[in-house]
Amino acid sequence: MKKFLVVALLVAALAVFVGLDLGRYLTLDALKAGQASLESMHAASPWMFAAAFFVLYVLVAALSIPGAAIMTLAAGALFGLLAGTILVSFASTIGATAAFLVSRYLLRDSVRRRFGGKLRTIDAGMNRDGPFYLFTLRLVPVFPFFLINLAMGLTTINVRTFYWVSQLGMLAATVVYVNAGTQLARIDSLAGIASPALLLSFALLGVFPWIARALSGFIRRRRVYARWQRPKAFDRNLIVIGAGAAGLVSAYIAATVRAKVTLLEAGKMGGDCLNYGCVPSKALIRSAKLAHQMRHADRYGLESTEARFSFKAVMARVHEIIRSIEPHDSVERYTKLGVEVLQGHGKLLDPWTVEVEFETGEKRRLTSRAIVIAAGARPFVPPLPGLDEVGYLTSDTLWEQFADMDAPPRRLVVLGGGPIGCELAQCLARLGSQVTQVEMLPRLMTREDAEVSALVRQALERDGVSVLSGHKALRCERRGEQKVLVVENAGVEHAIEFDALLCAVGRAARLEGYGLEELGIPAQRTVTTDEYLQTLYPNIFAAGDVAGPYQFTHTAAHQAWYATVNALFGSIRRFKADYSVVPWATFVDPEVARVGLNEQEAKEKGVEYEVTRYALSELDRAIADSATGGFVKVLTVPGKDRILGVTIVGEHAGDLLAEYVLALKHGLGLNKILGTIHTYPTLAEANKSAAGEWKRAHAPQGLLAWAKRYHDWRRG
Repeated sequence: MKKFLVVALLVAALAVFVGLDLGRYLTLDALKAGQASLESMHAASPWMFAAAFFVLYVLVAALSIPGAAIMTLAAGALFGLLAGTILVSFASTIGATAAFLVSRYLLRDSVRRRFGGKLRTIDAGMNRDGPFYLFTLRLVPVFPFFLINLAMGLTTINVRTFYWVSQLGMLAATVVYVNAGTQLARIDSLAGIASPALLLSFALLGVFPWIARALSGFIRRRRVYARWQRPKAFDRNLIVIGAGAAGLVSAYIAATVRAKVTLLEAGKMGGDCLNYGCVPSKALIRSAKLAHQMRHADRYGLESTEARFSFKAVMARVHEIIRSIEPHDSVERYTKLGVEVLQGHGKLLDPWTVEVEFETGEKRRLTSRAIVIAAGARPFVPPLPGLDEVGYLTSDTLWEQFADMDAPPRRLVVLGGGPIGCELAQCLARLGSQVTQVEMLPRLMTREDAEVSALVRQALERDGVSVLSGHKALRCERRGEQKVLVVENAGVEHAIEFDALLCAVGRAARLEGYGLEELGIPAQRTVTTDEYLQTLYPNIFAAGDVAGPYQFTHTAAHQAWYATVNALFGSIRRFKADYSVVPWATFVDPEVARVGLNEQEAKEKGVEYEVTRYALSELDRAIADSATGGFVKVLTVPGKDRILGVTIVGEHAGDLLAEYVLALKHGLGLNKILGTIHTYPTLAEANKSAAGEWKRAHAPQGLLAWAKRYHDWRRG
């Protein structure tokens, strides 16, 4: 209703203006004809006349009525250069700010609801360079000022910033027009006031901040490269260090656009994901899940049985799956794609030169216009006293050490309650290990909502994992033949005996050994990059785990696109890495998947939200599959269907999340999901049902009451 009243007032004001033909007074001829009369009114009551003129100017600017230029001339003719400039400067800025606020109040929510995903890039630019954009537009009016006011109202620019930048940006043109008004008798048309030379001066003044920024960047680059001798010619367009997810995608893109690219890998092609992470862990999880289902076959009307298996055979399957996927990431495949693959250790000698050392000891130097560092990460091993003496496993080493074991470790301690620790703890418990999971923080998977953490803990404990959250690992000891981990909780120490200890407390970027220190490239936990993934040296980029902020295979591939395109085509156009929509999943059973904000993050950031939940116990397919544990939880803008984030817990949650990832990326709301046909009976119907829950909670009760009356009337 408030918005309706504002619109009604605006329409009424414009109707009065048009109906009474008030525009005839805002012409140059009318101003000249009435100049004497206006001067006499000003002389009779200077302050009252000035106040009335000020209010009228604000209204003209706020309503975007043509005539502001005439009123500016009038200010010069009636008040003089100084007083006229002050009066118009404040009146025009206040009017522009009023138009800005009306646009923000009436239009911003609806525009953002419809195009929210597409506006995120604009928002990022406005947050960083908004004052520069606005200042340039004020001085170089590519668009009429009233359009600038309306457009800026749709952005995230601060009102105070809009005000002072507008006042500063419009000041030069205000002075010119007010000064022209002091010589009103000599003016025959508005066209003569602003000469081409004057407009060019404004344009140069408007773009000066950008020129200064570019010049500053050029000087900074010159300083960075000052101590190095740049080659006159280059062997390659791009060298990529590391053949994990980021490196492979970088090399692939470079070869696709016909650049000459060399890919360096000192270890195994495919990196951590293929050899130690995603692929082997999911293969092991699948075997463990089948063993679990056999053990609980009575849930499906079958006879339960204890799975009998050789752990060595299970691990052989894991390695066979790795071998099956290896050709996708092989030297042969990438060579056929046009990539030169060198299996050796690469080290930066200068910003353009990489030295490759092969296993034979032979060394070779290559030069390249651009370099992408994709060195990945390694498991972080905590500095725990006695750890080396008792021995330990990591998510990298367990695959080889388990390969020849006839049975999994009888007693396994897993250090860490994050995704890796939870996945491996559950699947090894299902395969027969007596697992104790130790987490220093109060709960598992602390990045997720507390209820999600609780569900994961319940699932692990049902499978026999002893979860010790809030326990700090102090040291490892050997007590005779026994290996012991000493932990502390609430000031009390106790010992946990184990046969194997798995460190799963996170991963650390590989920052040593390939020349970062020698070149002075900043790195703290990860290689320091800007929004274009450039390091200290603009021709050296970083992508994947080594760059952060995420350590997912899919984000590594995502970053690789930006790093490679900017490396090869950055002189033409650069792209800022976009992390606005990043999904992830933890493959415990039931799975946990998320994109966007969860409740925990929304509260931390002070974001208002509304929660819609749909329990999988209500879904036909989940009931048929005996997979009713879990839910879909959607966070939306209060009263709107715009999605802020989604958390899914349940069977195939990682697959179900894709629909919401698409919706968030392209600004689609829950109404769009609700209006999309979903195959019955599938788990994907949970997404539509969640949207239906939101719609039901926001049903227009007033309209439904009228619909009831209509149907009652129709029945007679």
